Amino acid sequence: MFFKLALRNVRRSFRDYGVYLLTLTFGVCLFYTFNSLDGQGAMVYLAQNGSPMVEVIQAAIRIFSVFVAVVLACLILYANRFLLRRRKRELGTYLLLGLGQGQVSLVLVLETGLVALASLVLGLGLGVLASQGLSQLTLSMFQISMEGMLGLHFSPEAAGRTVLYFGLIFLLVMFFSGVQVSRSKLLDLMQGERRNEPLRQRPLKWAVVQCVLGVLCLGAAYALLLIYGMTILAMPMLCVPMLALGTVGTLLIFRSLSGFVLRLAQTRPGFYYKNLNLFTLREWMSKVHSTYLAQTVICILLLLAMGITASSIGLNSTLDAATRGQAPFDITIQNQSGDVRQLDFDGELNAAGFDTEKKLSWQKTFLIYYGDTAVTGLYSSGVIGLSDYNVLREKAGEGAYTGPLPAAIPWEEVCRLVNNGLGMDMVVVDDAMLSQLEVRRQIWVADYAGDKEATEQELFSALAELPQTCITRTDTRLMLYQDLMGSKILALFLGLYLGLTFLLAAAAVLALQQLSQGADNAGRYAILRRLGAQESMVSRCAVEQVALAFLLPLALALIHSAVGMKAANDLIAQAGKVDALQSTLFTALMLLVVYGGYFLATALACRRLALQDPGERR
Repeated sequence: MFFKLALRNVRRSFRDYGVYLLTLTFGVCLFYTFNSLDGQGAMVYLAQNGSPMVEVIQAAIRIFSVFVAVVLACLILYANRFLLRRRKRELGTYLLLGLGQGQVSLVLVLETGLVALASLVLGLGLGVLASQGLSQLTLSMFQISMEGMLGLHFSPEAAGRTVLYFGLIFLLVMFFSGVQVSRSKLLDLMQGERRNEPLRQRPLKWAVVQCVLGVLCLGAAYALLLIYGMTILAMPMLCVPMLALGTVGTLLIFRSLSGFVLRLAQTRPGFYYKNLNLFTLREWMSKVHSTYLAQTVICILLLLAMGITASSIGLNSTLDAATRGQAPFDITIQNQSGDVRQLDFDGELNAAGFDTEKKLSWQKTFLIYYGDTAVTGLYSSGVIGLSDYNVLREKAGEGAYTGPLPAAIPWEEVCRLVNNGLGMDMVVVDDAMLSQLEVRRQIWVADYAGDKEATEQELFSALAELPQTCITRTDTRLMLYQDLMGSKILALFLGLYLGLTFLLAAAAVLALQQLSQGADNAGRYAILRRLGAQESMVSRCAVEQVALAFLLPLALALIHSAVGMKAANDLIAQAGKVDALQSTLFTALMLLVVYGGYFLATALACRRLALQDPGERR
């Protein structure tokens, strides 16, 4: 009997409180997606190439998963508390019918178990699809071949970790639900509906003063961030005041709204008395007055979600530029024993079975000499001949050097001409002067003709047969790319993980608040209908209140994030070109799917509550 009752209650709850199931499903999906990285394309690619970043990324995800689980646990407990508050009259009715508090608690435990099972099944199913989408996203962003890496992948380890964490969360939900019911009195349950909150209009002058102070605080915070950039985060003496000013400014703006927005609307009677605008504004402003702290928190969560996500996406656009800047050739080998013995790289490689004519599209061997101030007139660690220097410039797409000699080469150009700049500052001299200098090392650079990974593996096998009397150092573009890619993937995954978590928390809390207020307003909507208001006007009024509640914190968060992203992009641009369009579009898509999805679900639920007769409510 209790199981049938619990099943019936769950079905009815999904109809009116689908946001609760949506939150649970999104939470499970998010948790599984980022804990199943071991089977995703980019991670498989790094693992196949023996990158040490694989373990670092997985360890970081596990650590952050604990934080995400705590956030989701608080969110789920908050949502469950909302549902229990809305069902106090129903629970009191069970007690009136003769059920004991232990039996009512048993019904709640069964309901929680059914909801947990449904959300885990749906969330894991969506998580498998989402992990595949994330895999394709990272593969395309890092220009990795997708051949052999496509197809759905299910991670039993990630699923087990998800079930464990969410099982513990649902046990907490069951415990607190039972405690809340056992401590409730019958009279409290039967009179559990919240009374209307009075609309307290503040003096207009005080509201304007608060708004001006809020704008000034935000302006000061923006100025500090734009002047010092993201480096301000490492400066506690400035960072703490900046964050404090931003938070206080946001709070003052939300607090001041209830003082002058309604007065401003009243000065325009044509708008104020049109349709149900009077009712909509007064109800909305009364909630803004009492929930400005929650609005501030939601705005900050949205700021964190957008800022972290956009920054993590924007970092990716610097990868190729950084790789090309630090590795202009597919491979660079330094024969550090070049002063004693110089190698014939072309001949040695062909003798080892590596056909340089077919496997390489371009190669060059040149010498670096010790710097000698007495000869060159300039201090430097290394010296290069003009002919070799011009060959490297031509390969980089630059013209021949025609300036005076000897001449110092800027460090940026050295790095652009030779992988990592060989770790030395350089001077270019006329070839005739080289006979007066001592050889320091021999350099061989080359570009591959075919498949880069396969060619590099064959080349390394051939290099192993070179004379062991020579000390060589090898740098390749692929090695550098994999190191950089591991760091960027770590930033990308953690950014998306935290960004989606903050966005989910903000949207879910806001949706539950609006559902609670929509249920409280159901009686007032019924009075409006009895007074002659059309159902279309009532439903539009309910949707407008939800839209105002969702758009207000989002609008201010967008302003915050625009300033923050300006500072973040300035920092990212130091390493390469920032693709602001890509990061903006992806963040907008994420907002549309998650935040927009919660808005749509909340608006539909509040519309249904507004058109529902009070007698139909539990």
